[in-house]
Amino acid sequence: MLWSHTTGILNYSSRAEVATELANLEKIRGEKMVALGAASLADIEKDPALLALARARGKTVFGDNCAPCHGSGGAGAKGFPNLNDDEWLWGGSLDQIMHTIQFGARSGHAKAHEGAMLAFGRDGILKKDEIVSVANYVRSLSGLATGPGYDPSKGQKIFAENCVTCHGEAGKGNQELGAPNLTDKIWLYGSDEQAVIETITNGRAGVMPAWVGRLDPSTIKALAVYVHSLGGGQ
Repeated sequence: MLWSHTTGILNYSSRAEVATELANLEKIRGEKMVALGAASLADIEKDPALLALARARGKTVFGDNCAPCHGSGGAGAKGFPNLNDDEWLWGGSLDQIMHTIQFGARSGHAKAHEGAMLAFGRDGILKKDEIVSVANYVRSLSGLATGPGYDPSKGQKIFAENCVTCHGEAGKGNQELGAPNLTDKIWLYGSDEQAVIETITNGRAGVMPAWVGRLDPSTIKALAVYVHSLGGGQ
């Protein structure tokens, strides 16, 4: 291969120019992120440029940090919520989503969402036959088939005595407590009888980490905007 002093200078010059351009782009990006950080969530949604920046940045961060649990498209998996639907344990507004991202759920942070499903069987609160009855009652709330010999009145009585405090008399849930709506078709851990029995028997207490301190405020804001845009934001 022929090599000349002139070619070497040109190659060096090109690399230097590319480095300068990248540095300039990074500076511009940094300035835009500062602007994003200074804007309120409501203002970001009203500003097409900031909204596009937030969604682009949020998508990248989501892929790096959230996709392992929630999936690349946010569709979730067993034990990990689907972020595309409109059912949110602690609310799906922009502010509520950002709070969840910042402080997590049962993460150990002082501002984290708390509350957990009790272990009614493991802790001896309900007997096995009572758990089966209330499991079938819960399934019936969302139109699912019940098992042979199921007694609706017994299941309803057990539910009223043990579950309404969190899930409400009609089973519609309570976002302040993170108690899910039992009347829809959305089941975080599965809707078959055994899955529901397992939930009632041993409880559920999934953990979402707190991202405050791990991601900068502007990035968390961008992530909240992106998650809200997936289709399930309220």
